[in-house]
Amino acid sequence: MTEARMFDNTPRQGEIIKTRYRKITTPLPHPDTLGVLAALKAWEPVSMSGQPPIVWDRAQGFQVYDAAGNCWIDFSSGVLVANCGHNPPELKAALIDQIENGVIFSYCFPNRPRAELVTKLVKLAGGRIDRCFLLTTGGEAVENAIKLARTWGKATGGNSKRVIVSFEGAFHGRTLGAQLAGGIPALKDWIGMENTGFVTVPFPDEATGKNVHFADFLAALASRNIAEADVCGVIMESYQGGTGRFYPQPFMQELRRWADAHDALYIADEVQAGFGRTGRMFTFQHYDVEPDMICCGKGLSGGLPISAVLGNSRFMSLYKPGEMTSTHSGHPLCARAALTSLQLIEEKRLVENSRNMGLLLHEFLKKLRESNTGIISAVNGRGLLAAILFRRPTGEPDGEITMRVVDYCVRHGVMLYAPLGPGGGTVKINPPLVITEEPLREGLQVFADAVQASRILA
Repeated sequence: MTEARMFDNTPRQGEIIKTRYRKITTPLPHPDTLGVLAALKAWEPVSMSGQPPIVWDRAQGFQVYDAAGNCWIDFSSGVLVANCGHNPPELKAALIDQIENGVIFSYCFPNRPRAELVTKLVKLAGGRIDRCFLLTTGGEAVENAIKLARTWGKATGGNSKRVIVSFEGAFHGRTLGAQLAGGIPALKDWIGMENTGFVTVPFPDEATGKNVHFADFLAALASRNIAEADVCGVIMESYQGGTGRFYPQPFMQELRRWADAHDALYIADEVQAGFGRTGRMFTFQHYDVEPDMICCGKGLSGGLPISAVLGNSRFMSLYKPGEMTSTHSGHPLCARAALTSLQLIEEKRLVENSRNMGLLLHEFLKKLRESNTGIISAVNGRGLLAAILFRRPTGEPDGEITMRVVDYCVRHGVMLYAPLGPGGGTVKINPPLVITEEPLREGLQVFADAVQASRILA
């Protein structure tokens, strides 16, 4: 690993590991994959090179393999995508059937999987939701939600009702609108200008007791010279992706009432939070509130690129025929994958499994934190979502120890993606929802060993 916090691509032989769920018998990365890594380094942007240098060859259930047969317990789900497990046979069969017997592209011309998926998602969301617009990525879904909220604001309150409110520390994507709405200033530097139509307010942090009252939200708007009547939408990750922090339930319920009173739309960004990840079908359900809009992606399809904006017809249908479309909206192959993924999540009771396995996950991590209070400042999350925050004695995020922890885990047969969050101080554990107790415990013990080994190296 270098000072730039890049993982080392030099093959190294480590401990030989052979268990029921893990197998590491060669140097990592495997020497035969260096050509792949070299090609990616030569032709891709540097930004694409931040993950551990393991060339995925195949994946099944909660395990990932390279071409040499090394096997990892997957604690990444890709990046919270493989909720229904990697490449389940039912998903594979559905895709083969669609390719051999159906259509694989139809633009906005109707197709059956698209019709079945929008019907399924609207019924699954319930509440205020009666429309669904299918897209390709989570960022695209957020962009569309912003567009709809501002269109709604103009229609109901004129040109001044165009302010999108978000929260400090929030991540909503990497495109222009998504980063304007995000709460991480460093990610907006490239934009080079302030946009008064977007404002961030402090996150209501129960851990510190700061800004937890809804009056703090209103005071933040006033201090930024934002009239409450000018807010067209409030967008919020149902938990903050970089730290795993949840909102206080009373705050969320007050926000819901305030939004109704001011004709503002509450937009739930569920791109990484939805479809069972936190032990509920949607994470906003923990708050006992109904959003006006829901942005979905990642875990929706089990691996194929598809996202969705769910909302109410009063604003979802403001645009006339042909005015709000997308080339791959309702792509039949991706829609078929999403339908199969949702079917598996329901039939295999994966939301319940996430809740039950989550109890084990968080009990283990709570004990780990208690025995490592000098370096682990918090463990956040619910269900099969955990964010472990590492801090230096000064209180600053420790992005060096997180890199050592991830590197150790990967070299010992547990797949994690790179640290993230403020200062790179967060390691996230989010296995596929099909994981069972024995491999979960085995992977967690490797994580605990990684923490101990990283402390010794510190």
